Amino acid sequence: MDGISPRPLFGGAISCSFPERLQDVSSIREVPDNQEVYADPNRDESMIIEILEHEKNVTDAHSAAWFLQDLAREQDAADSLVVEDLKTLTMGDTPFLGSQYAVSVAVGRMAVSKGRQGAEAKNVLRVYLANIRLPNTNSDILVTVYEPLLISEQSETARVLGAGIPVSAESAGVVPASEIFRVALSTFQINDWGLFGHP
Repeated sequence: MDGISPRPLFGGAISCSFPERLQDVSSIREVPDNQEVYADPNRDESMIIEILEHEKNVTDAHSAAWFLQDLAREQDAADSLVVEDLKTLTMGDTPFLGSQYAVSVAVGRMAVSKGRQGAEAKNVLRVYLANIRLPNTNSDILVTVYEPLLISEQSETARVLGAGIPVSAESAGVVPASEIFRVALSTFQINDWGLFGHP
């Protein structure tokens, strides 16, 4: 299995652990200041940690589902979104976050095109999304892991992975996306609240 190690995010203000095969995308292209993006180009898997303004009008219990639907709309994938799982996490799932912070999870499938490619090049992805709610800092943190399930022949991804169903994580000897997501949340830690403008 590929090694999992602690990784500093946002200059070390946040940290969590995930496989070393996920590389910092900012070394290849520009990434917005409110995001940390890591990817494995050999499997077209990626993880994004994003800090957003707190959505006050969304309830804690429904927040991950709301953000997943918002993401699907942004990706022109709202009509293909199938929600597979919704749940609220406990302190046992996120032991390094205070119990006062609600964390919800939504898992779904959607068909998404890469970059500027058209609808004919849509790949089917499973998206694991967690919303960590920090109302005291007016912030919502999203942790999102993308796992390709079916690659279109028309997609640029097919040149790397081939069309069809990608090789399973088990066969490839790597940590599966579902476990990347679980471990990232179980090790997620805020080390410097100054990141949010709070002491």
